[in-house]
Amino acid sequence: MRTSVTRCGTVAIVLAGLGFAMPALAQDKTVKIGVLNDMSSLYADIGGPNSVVAVKMAVEDSGLLKKGWKIDVLSGDHQNKPDVGVNISRQWFDVDNVDAIADTPNSGVALAVNNLVKERNKVLLNSGAATADLTGKACTPNTVSFTYDTYMLANGTGKALTKAGGDTWFFLTSDYAFGHALERDTSAVVTANGGKVVGGVKHPINTADFSSFLLQAQASKAKIIGLANAGGDTTNAIKQAAEFGLNAHGQKLAALLLFINDVHSLGLKTAQGLSFTESFYWDMNDATRAWSKRFAAKANKGSMPSMTQAGNYAMVLHYLKALDAIGSNPHDGAKVVAKMKEIMVDDPLFGKNQLRPDGRRLIPAYLFEVKKPEESKYPWDYYKLIAKIDPNDAAVPLDKNPCPLLKK
Repeated sequence: MRTSVTRCGTVAIVLAGLGFAMPALAQDKTVKIGVLNDMSSLYADIGGPNSVVAVKMAVEDSGLLKKGWKIDVLSGDHQNKPDVGVNISRQWFDVDNVDAIADTPNSGVALAVNNLVKERNKVLLNSGAATADLTGKACTPNTVSFTYDTYMLANGTGKALTKAGGDTWFFLTSDYAFGHALERDTSAVVTANGGKVVGGVKHPINTADFSSFLLQAQASKAKIIGLANAGGDTTNAIKQAAEFGLNAHGQKLAALLLFINDVHSLGLKTAQGLSFTESFYWDMNDATRAWSKRFAAKANKGSMPSMTQAGNYAMVLHYLKALDAIGSNPHDGAKVVAKMKEIMVDDPLFGKNQLRPDGRRLIPAYLFEVKKPEESKYPWDYYKLIAKIDPNDAAVPLDKNPCPLLKK
């Protein structure tokens, strides 16, 4: 569902001497949201066109259309290139009057867009980018991060595997901001829990051949091979690791960022036994199942939602709730984000919780394991819950967060 935007703000009329004014934006109930992500490459399944589906569902479910709001949803493919992402964002802000950008998988793109969003006083609704720096040293009054980050992943999978005896690690790391942050945060957790990082290798994004990297991992004799990558890079590495027989040699893969779409692509025979951390699973409860089945009916290929697609829904729903609370669209990003932090976040997918001063949503995380083929009872029945991670353990403690907003 796409609704067109018409600018209907009333021109302010000031009657000199009477002190009477009609604010220009008092009745402005028009909104434009741009979904910026990878539409065609290695992250398309976890975001892509189906993130647009999730955002449009949030628009429908917000109730604002029935209240007379006009809401337009645009989409753009950043091609995993920061300059492309910034150029699209600049066009949206300066020409198309877009108010908020959602999703932004690829931390390099997100960090670049984050700067432009602050400069233009717009809103960045991050669900896809993993770097904890977006609500850390790079935080701004205009950005929120709803779904997960590298700190959460490290303190879920990294801590659990190290405590279970996986005390030596070797990293296969995607060579850009996301991979670097995930390796950094996981290494800190590993060493803090008595483990040791014995080596690592960086690989280009969207790598087809992992053979040389896996040979280095095998030669390291590390108990855990940490995959600090995502999407197609993760699935390619897992498939090729199986061909190399890493498990047969006593080494275990740690998929530090794994999505249900990845498991679906790999198949349970290949993915079984993988440990990983997420903040959302479609089959968690009645509410997540009901929403996910609605989503799948609209989604490309009937896919169940990824964690980030679910996050886009919840995030945009809360953004629109904040605009409704304000009563109109002030087209002032910092003001809208302040309202988002003021009111309670409550949705059927992640529950009722808090949006912190640094812009990070405080939600629980879950340590999952991929089921064996014989354990799966119906389509997309892929996950086995191992442990729940307390929200306060899933986010950087505020007293240790370098976010400049916390120093005021």
